[in-house]
Amino acid sequence: MAQANALNRLLLHAIIIIVGLLMLYPILWLISSSFKPSNLIFTDLSLWPKEVTLGNYIKGWAGISRVKFSTFFVNSFIVASLCVLGNLLSCSLAAYAFGRLDFSLKKLWFSIMLLTIMLPHHVTIIPQYILFKQFNWIDTYYPLTVPKWLATDAFFIFLMVQFIRGLPKELDESATIDGCGQAQIYWRIILPLAVPALITTAIFTFIWTWDDFFSQLLYLNTAKLYTIPLGLRLFMDSSGDSNWGALFAMSVLSLVPSLVIFFSCQKYFVEGISTSGIKG
Repeated sequence: MAQANALNRLLLHAIIIIVGLLMLYPILWLISSSFKPSNLIFTDLSLWPKEVTLGNYIKGWAGISRVKFSTFFVNSFIVASLCVLGNLLSCSLAAYAFGRLDFSLKKLWFSIMLLTIMLPHHVTIIPQYILFKQFNWIDTYYPLTVPKWLATDAFFIFLMVQFIRGLPKELDESATIDGCGQAQIYWRIILPLAVPALITTAIFTFIWTWDDFFSQLLYLNTAKLYTIPLGLRLFMDSSGDSNWGALFAMSVLSLVPSLVIFFSCQKYFVEGISTSGIKG
């Protein structure tokens, strides 16, 4: 019986390792190809390059269309940072209101907020574009960042509401007895305890903004304002003369910030997921 269980565990681990390697293969091939000369990228499919070169990284970092690739990195950091800060502040305020305060039609407003999660993003694209064009915000970062400061991401509000509801209300009552108002309870009591939910929100917001291509393509027209996804697109030429080596090299570098943030905050990320409404 013990041998059968050990054999089952061995088979299970073997299957998991094989599936894991299959899932990792595209990433490994991307990294490997970024170090290959251009003429070997699509002819040499092995993960270990026959010839190793750093030329793709040098050419890619030099940029394209008279814009260095470092500019795309800076632009992406600006947009992602503003979106993270906006979501943390606005969504936590909205979540505190739904989770702790009593106001008229609270359940109705909360239901409407939840319904917006099910609303397809594509339904609002044209009205939003017309609105932002009326504001003369096209080709600026405003359409990408300002909505984040207005608690428009209902998913993160729901996430934080579920977390805040799990905190003891006795903490609020004790703070009220000590003379704290609602603003002080939010800032001094709720926010420090809601760090796992805040970090989960920050990670999701950063990665979704960092990888977003469609919205940035829709609102940005000037190459100097391009973020990394749009900058990578410049390496692809519709005539077929694409610089694949530089594209792969810069794609590898673009993965680094997301991976660093995810793995450095993984502990809080798992804690935030397990103690919030995502668990059902």
